[in-house]
Formats: sequence, structure tokens, C-alpha cells
Amino acid sequence: MEILRIGITQGDINGINYELLIKTFIGPEIYDYCVPILYGSSKVLAFYKNILKMPDFTYFIIDKPQKAIPRMFNVINVMSGGIKAEPGQITQIAAHAALYSLEFATRDLMNGHLDILITLPINKKAMSLINFKYTGHTDYLKAKFNVNDVLMFMISENIKIGLLTVHIPLKDVFQYITIENILSKLRIMNKSLMFDFGIIRPIIAILGLNPHAGEDGFIGTEDKEIISIAIEEARKENIFATGPFPADSFFAKNAYKNYDAVLAMYHDQALIPFKMLAFDEGVNFTAGLPYIRVSPAHGTAHDIAERGIANTSSFKNCIFTAIDIYNNRKKYLSLPKNKLEKMPREHTEET
Repeated sequence: MEILRIGITQGDINGINYELLIKTFIGPEIYDYCVPILYGSSKVLAFYKNILKMPDFTYFIIDKPQKAIPRMFNVINVMSGGIKAEPGQITQIAAHAALYSLEFATRDLMNGHLDILITLPINKKAMSLINFKYTGHTDYLKAKFNVNDVLMFMISENIKIGLLTVHIPLKDVFQYITIENILSKLRIMNKSLMFDFGIIRPIIAILGLNPHAGEDGFIGTEDKEIISIAIEEARKENIFATGPFPADSFFAKNAYKNYDAVLAMYHDQALIPFKMLAFDEGVNFTAGLPYIRVSPAHGTAHDIAERGIANTSSFKNCIFTAIDIYNNRKKYLSLPKNKLEKMPREHTEET
């Protein structure tokens, strides 16, 4: 089995990120699957190791990922000095540390020194203190890798749901509801389901924008005049999309179980059901990038920093989800094109 080098950004040092790292990598079993490389601070790591009273946690300081030691927790210090953790606080130092970590890890990923990137959560208010111009990791990586579009794809064992719009005010959502925007996300989602998740003939459900999916134009026209047309165009491209479905009854009737993935129109339409179904286990995957990037589906949790009660499930699932995606990509690329075209469809359209 190939042991992958996983680069991990430290995110906000004043939240639960270092607790997640120490709890996850203190056991020996995890090292059977990956070589972890933290882009962070050995000083901060020692600080949280002491707070959590985990003297058995060991780590090795390196200066570049090529020197990472298997079966060890490797740390690359991204700041030479002046770094200080203040659990629960929002500080410029934490923001600078998060940005340096992200920049260094992204550079090494692009240079082929890492197989996978896991980004631990940042605090958006803290990042605003240093004029970070992106709404989050997803926008930063889209710009860094110079791709036209990406998809925030929330992943769990029970549901996969992508977002048409992400961190924008609700009043601005409507201007993004266009046929081309919907088609762009559907193309990325369809390819990702095949390439990243090994689903050869994906079926995708599309949620409506308005209550009751517009009721045939009676409660808003976007569902009938935009979303439905986008679905028709997607089918012409052999993307098996269907809908639009009223979001409330779609989840109330567990209709999502009949589909390989769901495309939601705006943030809360996706994240409320996703977090109800998979808050502790969910993974945030950026589909459409040339590299594999995942992140826990939760925030920095400043309110419980240094209390030692953080749940590691989402972070652990990031590791194994990313490894699965890496292996699925290799497998997909090894399949002959004619075999892919002849794969049978194993789904139905029932809701």
C-alpha cells in the first residue's frame, strides 16, 4: 500500500486545530496510512501538548517535506518567531500564522512534494485583520491554482451535497442563479463523482431556489425559467441531472438517498441538512482543483479551545476520504475509455 505524504495547514492557532492534531496522531495506527506534515509551529504544538497533558505525543522538526520521516509526526515551522497561541482569542498573529502555513503548504503541493492537502479551519474575522481578500480556503485555492470554477462539495458516508453559491449574503444569491453557473457546477460535480468517487454513471438531484420549487412559476420564476433549463442543457451533455426539487420535502422524505449527489442553490440550503445528518463526520472537499484538498466540516470552535473536548471524527475522515479520492483517481485513469462508456446505469430516478 502506498503511504501518502499529507500536508496539513495549521489554520487558526487559537481554536481546536492543534488539539485535533495531537489526539489524532498520538496513536500508531494512523501512520500505516500516511506521513503527516504540519505546516505550523513546534512552539504552539508544545504549548497544546502541555495543556492537553499528553507527554507521549512526539514530533520531528524538518525544513522541507522531502525530509519527512515515516511513522512520525513531522513539523515545518512557518514562522521564525513572535508566534503565540491565545486560546479562544482572535488575533493578528493567529491570522498571519494561518496565512503563512497556507502559502507554504500550497507551494509544496504545487511542486509535487505533497500528495494531499488538508486545511484546518481559519477564523474569518481574524483573517480580516490582515486584509485577507478571500472568503475562505476555497476562493484562495481557486485563485492560486488558476482554475475557472470549483465546487464546495460536502461529503459524508450518507450524503454528498455541493453548493452553487457559498459565502455570500442571501440578498445577492439571485444574481448567481444563471444557466451557465448551474451548468458549470454540474460539470464539476459530475466529473468529481466519476473521477474522485468511482461512480461511473452519476445521478444528481438539483434543489429549487424558491419555496415549493416555484410552484410552476407562481412563487418565483427562477426554478422554471433558469434551473429547469440548465437541467435540460446538462442532459444534452450526458450529465444525468434531475429536478428542481422543493428542498424541504426532499430532505423530509429522505429523497437524497436515491441520488449520488445533490446540488443546492445557497449555503444554508445545503449546510443545514448536511450538518444535521453528518456534523461530526462531514468533510469539505474542493472539487475542480488539480490537487486534492479537504477540510473538516466545522469551524475553529474558539469557544471550546484548550478544554480538551474537541471531536476528531471530521478531521480523521478528512484523512481517509482524501486517501480514497487519491486511489480512486488512479483507478479511474487506469480504466480504458471504452469500458467506461459501456458501464451500466445502476440507479433510478425515483424520489
